[in-house]
Amino acid sequence: EHEDTESLLQEQLEGQNYEAAAADGTQCPSVFVSRNSPTKRNCLVVAVLCFGNLINFIDWFIVPGILLDIQKYFGLSDGETGLLQTVFTLCYMLAAPIFGYLGDRYNRKIILGAGIFFWSGVTLGSSFITELHYGIFVLSRGLVGIGSASYSTIAPTIIADLFEEGKRTTVLSIFYIFIPVGSGCGYILAAGVAESTGDWHWAFRVTPCMGGLALLLLILLVPHRIQRRTAAHRALSISGTIRREVPDEMPDVHRTSNTTWCQDVGSLAQNCSFVCSSLGLTAMAFVTGALGVWMPLFLYRAQVVQGIVPPCLQESCSSSNSLIFGGITIGTGILGIIAGAEAARRLRKINNKVDPLICATSMFISALCLYIALMVAQTNIISTFIFIAFGELFLSVNWAVVTDILLYVVTPRRQSTAIALQILVSHLLGDAGSPYLIGIISNAVQARNIPSLQWSFQSMQYSFVICAFVGVLGGGFFLLTSFYIEEDREEAQR
Repeated sequence: EHEDTESLLQEQLEGQNYEAAAADGTQCPSVFVSRNSPTKRNCLVVAVLCFGNLINFIDWFIVPGILLDIQKYFGLSDGETGLLQTVFTLCYMLAAPIFGYLGDRYNRKIILGAGIFFWSGVTLGSSFITELHYGIFVLSRGLVGIGSASYSTIAPTIIADLFEEGKRTTVLSIFYIFIPVGSGCGYILAAGVAESTGDWHWAFRVTPCMGGLALLLLILLVPHRIQRRTAAHRALSISGTIRREVPDEMPDVHRTSNTTWCQDVGSLAQNCSFVCSSLGLTAMAFVTGALGVWMPLFLYRAQVVQGIVPPCLQESCSSSNSLIFGGITIGTGILGIIAGAEAARRLRKINNKVDPLICATSMFISALCLYIALMVAQTNIISTFIFIAFGELFLSVNWAVVTDILLYVVTPRRQSTAIALQILVSHLLGDAGSPYLIGIISNAVQARNIPSLQWSFQSMQYSFVICAFVGVLGGGFFLLTSFYIEEDREEAQR
């Protein structure tokens, strides 16, 4: 269902107000106040979207939280285990462009509600699959990925429509805090429920209840239509001053919405800031995907080699590493996202290129911390936890900043498509393959040596080294972004 006539008339009236203000070189207080003073309704909408994002990422990381139990239950090798998350991510990324296209043209509330209902229902159904039907279990995770794609693609564009640039970064930071919080809660919830019930299947029966609550809140609190931002709205600077080029560009407001998907993609491919920042995000996704799936199991094998814990021979294995890693993910995620957003907000007043420079610096530091953590894992598990925490902290710095880069270098009516393409690229070349790649390399190393606990650990250690090099590569892409960002930002404002 396309945006209704009333919404379009409102956009045109606001555009006329912008033109009048711009003609005098003055500010437009009425528009400025309405867009920069968050109403109670807007805050409720953001709260509902954040709750949905929490559930979304809990579902992502339920499997890694009980990976050792699932591996034993189905009798899987490392490569087969990594494939489980790869199928989820592949379905997620392939569905993202479809939802991006729909989100740019049809009612976003309906799409979000359908996505929540679908992935919650499939998650519940997957909890009843037995060890004889591993293929069905893999299929169910792929279907959950399709449902999740609808949410991750569309929800950020709603936030972008509710807030101006100065406040948008802060609100997006709050929204993206629930990526690490949800991820960490996924580990903790899965491990806690599996340990308390003695059956890992129960871990898949909690989030569907939360999904039902999120769907109810979406229906009750989120407006059926949220007015999309126009080029006129984008012309507001952080200080609220109207830019003079607005009147000349007003016709583009509606022309963009009538372009085809191929035209949108072609335009985005010529946007150097979008392309380079998306490749940097791809490196982030590669590293976080590998860490998210394999790190609890890697820590368990390191502790077995050091003699801290015995090998797991019972039906339900110890979940302490998942609980600790989940706590680290939550803490470092919250701190990193807040620190990154605040640093960007303050330093933008000094340097217009600061966003990609922050991302590049944090990627370089994160890669170094991860490499050190891998090297000391066999001798000092405490140091390993510390350096993993720092590595995750600096990775988390980038989440909100990268999204904000996209939102100000891409014209508003291509944002859902841009987010969808960014999801597609970052997952296709990033975390869609990294868990499986780590597992395959681990299998190859183990196959060349005598089976033992030592080589079980070292095979995973050698596999993880690739993540440090990919992190450095990602930092390089963010540095490239800094060379183009000012030009592309001005182009998007026109």
